[in-house]
Amino acid sequence: MLDNDELIDICTVSQSRNRLHGITGVLLYSDGTFIQLLEGETNDVELVFSSITNDNRHKNIIKLAHDPISYRAFPDWTMGFKTLKPEEMKELEGYFNPAERSFDGMGDHPGLEVIKTFVQSH
Repeated sequence: MLDNDELIDICTVSQSRNRLHGITGVLLYSDGTFIQLLEGETNDVELVFSSITNDNRHKNIIKLAHDPISYRAFPDWTMGFKTLKPEEMKELEGYFNPAERSFDGMGDHPGLEVIKTFVQSH
């Protein structure tokens, strides 16, 4: 399990790196498990994903999908973030609560079903 300082560091570094490479997306965290959706140009997404896999803080990384998209589901977020301790994280840039955000009507974006499943199971 990561403490709040570690989560804030991951979020801050992710947002900076993603902004630099034109990446948008969301990072969800619960009980030591992350799920992440990255959106951007293929080369940029691969570069960012490579840096994630080479970071020794991350273990058991599984790529669930790598598909082209016709639109970005999170175009304004360099890295939206959610943890199940919202009272401690609400002040972070990009924080959102998926339980309060409706993903209905967002179309057939391939990553949204994975995010919905993660949120519903925690």
